Amino acid sequence: MNYSNAIVEDLMRQFKNVIGKDFEKYRNHVYRVFINCLLLDNEKTNEEKYSIAAVLHDIGIWTNNTIDYIDPSVIRARQYLTSVGKDEWAEEITQMIYWHHKIKCYNGDYKQTVETFRRADLMDVSLGLFKFGNNHNTLKDSKKQFPNKGFHVFLLKKLGVNFIRHPLNPLPMFKR
Repeated sequence: MNYSNAIVEDLMRQFKNVIGKDFEKYRNHVYRVFINCLLLDNEKTNEEKYSIAAVLHDIGIWTNNTIDYIDPSVIRARQYLTSVGKDEWAEEITQMIYWHHKIKCYNGDYKQTVETFRRADLMDVSLGLFKFGNNHNTLKDSKKQFPNKGFHVFLLKKLGVNFIRHPLNPLPMFKR
């Protein structure tokens, strides 16, 4: 597998300086989530939406220097979609970002894409514990091309700092 996506590459380049030393680990996470979306959505008609959501879903970690990154990421997504004339996708993509850490299945508007994105991110964040019907070898292929590079350790460190600063709200990104 040797996969690349023009939208992912272009958007990632726009945030390269902001992401800094975490660029490769975040880029690889973005690709793993994006590929997981394509594995979960057999129709393949939402590839462009998934690519945008994948890049922007955690971007607030860097743009706003916070682990409470959902709202800043949603704002960046709306700004980007307006800048490329895709305002009609704004509600769907921002729902994908807003609900990507929902604890239970999502059942609101845009259920297919939002739930697909939620599952795709969970597949990666859980290190493949949740596969949603995909076999181990399929997931292993994307991890081989886009290795972790310490992304999960990075997240754990950020969560640890947040726990110390905000012990009553240690996981602000999770939604019920």
